[in-house]
Amino acid sequence: MNKRLGRPDKDYGTLYIVGTPIGNLEDITLRALRVLKEVDVIAAESVRHSRGLCSHYGIRTKLISYNQHNQKVKGAELISRLKSGESVALVTNAGTPGVSDPGVMLSSQALEANIRVSPVPGPSSVAAALSISGLRGDKFVFMGFLSHRAGKRRKELEGLTSESRTMVFFEAPHRLRDMLGDLKGILGDRRIIIVREMTKLYEETINGFISEIIDVLKNDQIKGEFTLVVPGNDRTEDGRSLSHEVEMKIGDLLKENGLSVRDIAKKIASEDKVSYRNAYRACLAFKNQANRTE
Repeated sequence: MNKRLGRPDKDYGTLYIVGTPIGNLEDITLRALRVLKEVDVIAAESVRHSRGLCSHYGIRTKLISYNQHNQKVKGAELISRLKSGESVALVTNAGTPGVSDPGVMLSSQALEANIRVSPVPGPSSVAAALSISGLRGDKFVFMGFLSHRAGKRRKELEGLTSESRTMVFFEAPHRLRDMLGDLKGILGDRRIIIVREMTKLYEETINGFISEIIDVLKNDQIKGEFTLVVPGNDRTEDGRSLSHEVEMKIGDLLKENGLSVRDIAKKIASEDKVSYRNAYRACLAFKNQANRTE
């Protein structure tokens, strides 16, 4: 075997990167359940949290802690186990390890040691939020959590002003209002989708312009975990974005009966001096949003 090619050593165990539910415990694959039962040990971001999932499905595999606080020490221990032939499942509190959660370091260490790393796909809050957003999902950029420091967060957003792809952000409840204010001030008053407590009992989807959401967002709604889906900078052919007023007009026309998307796009292009292509795309996006949130 040529070690330089990074091929797994057959005498070593396998590190499984296992996706777990982002909320609803029913959102777990049959393969994930089998792997969690068959491995020698489960490395969990929170042993207490993962014990609840294991208890629910009758999984009795040994759980050990592996998180950002102990990953250097525990990582060496897990690599040693894997080299001895044991199999390890890495899980996070929700979703897939390594995506806005611990896990990257262990995967990297395993690959460098020629240990087989195998993905066990599971629920994704990013894909789930995109699927109900009505926004383009063929090209998107996942930004995760931006900096908790206001100045750095604004600089990060300033770097996205010309981003044409759909953007997905995570945000904590105590920073949500500040994040929305920065989005509006830097990227403009775009129509966005916010999903709160996805797949959980109090799941809620909020769809509207940033300014509208800021105005109606109540304090009792700023709880739980938030995923924000923000459209990219869709500029018209003359370099200008569709204005808030034009987008509001499109939304109003779509609510009226008798006009097709094509008719509305023609009307907008003629009356508001924007390209038909961009008006048509905006009409489709609004219609898809309305259909998905009904």
